Amino acid sequence: MKHTKISHVYLNSGAFQELGPILYRLDLPRILLVVDEVALASSGMDELLQSSLQGCDVSRFIGFEPNPKLHDIERGIAQYKTFSPELVIAFGGGTAIDLGKLIGLIARQSSAAKGIVTGESLIDCDATPMIAIPTTAGTGSEATHFAVAYVDGDKYSVAHPSLLPDYAIVDPCLTSSLPPAVTAATGLDAFCQAIESIWAIGATDESIVYAREAIGHAWGYLRQSVLSPTPESRLRMCQASHLAGKAINISKTTLPHALSYSLTSEFKIPHGVAVAMTLSAMLGFNAAVTLSDCLDPRGVEHVRSRIDLIVELLGASSVEEACQGIDEFVSSLGCPSSFAKAGITSDDHLRLIVNSVDSLRMSNNPRKTTPESLLQLLRGINSDNRTFAG
Repeated sequence: MKHTKISHVYLNSGAFQELGPILYRLDLPRILLVVDEVALASSGMDELLQSSLQGCDVSRFIGFEPNPKLHDIERGIAQYKTFSPELVIAFGGGTAIDLGKLIGLIARQSSAAKGIVTGESLIDCDATPMIAIPTTAGTGSEATHFAVAYVDGDKYSVAHPSLLPDYAIVDPCLTSSLPPAVTAATGLDAFCQAIESIWAIGATDESIVYAREAIGHAWGYLRQSVLSPTPESRLRMCQASHLAGKAINISKTTLPHALSYSLTSEFKIPHGVAVAMTLSAMLGFNAAVTLSDCLDPRGVEHVRSRIDLIVELLGASSVEEACQGIDEFVSSLGCPSSFAKAGITSDDHLRLIVNSVDSLRMSNNPRKTTPESLLQLLRGINSDNRTFAG
């Protein structure tokens, strides 16, 4: 897939003030505003938002659940069709932005929402123009041409070139009120996206550039953003998130993300934390790739060179040291680095996680897996009783 759509990005402290001038230039005054009210209230930007929207006809879509659900998408589509907006603005975390994407796309299709989300129906026209304003530094959704949705507990990904927002306003000031736990979870999502993007079969030279820089920002500044945030650390994490989003927009994610979805839906573990819980194990697993189980057509040596790059970017001298460093990093943020520490202790739980894995993301992992090999891998994580420095 070619990524030819141009997204105009404003990424700096105070970028939110660009919203008014952007709206003036666009001259699309009928706006569906998908807004996380809690995020808006805590950001302290409600007055500035109202000022920016002055003169516009705005319909607010609010009251949605975390992680986009089909019933919220359908409710948003109904509101869209009643109001007929010319522009969608999404303000909030990944849920708000993905909902804005999905509502603005699916409302213009001839097929029902469920069919579009599950892939049973085709997308026959482009999405409504959109401005994405993230209030977390983690998902990178403002930089991707896909969005996630849950139907009856199952997670789906909808992809279309027009889902890439036309404008992204990434202002670290909007993340300054985030509590430490949310900062950690969203930041870990960006960190894991970047790591996975490097070893992904779908990685290109362009995506590697984005991923390398994202890792540098997250590895160097996430801990500070969680424990003792500064304006610089918040800015760096916004950069990490956006760059990781640009990386996976090309490469897609791999097994740690595939394994994470049931951890979130069934065990209520925040998405970024859920991904990070298997990241070090998958680094070790992929490092042991052989000729017989290599899925990357570029070969074993190519995969090993990508693993070596990750080890280097983490300042480690070996894969084992890099794996230990990742676990220590996760633990230092106050997050569980093993299933046991998250209370997931039974083999039935592990089988549930394995059985829920997204086959598409399995196919993007450079080393072949089977349900049994994944189960063995998860058992290893589950039995890990190491202690880590805080």
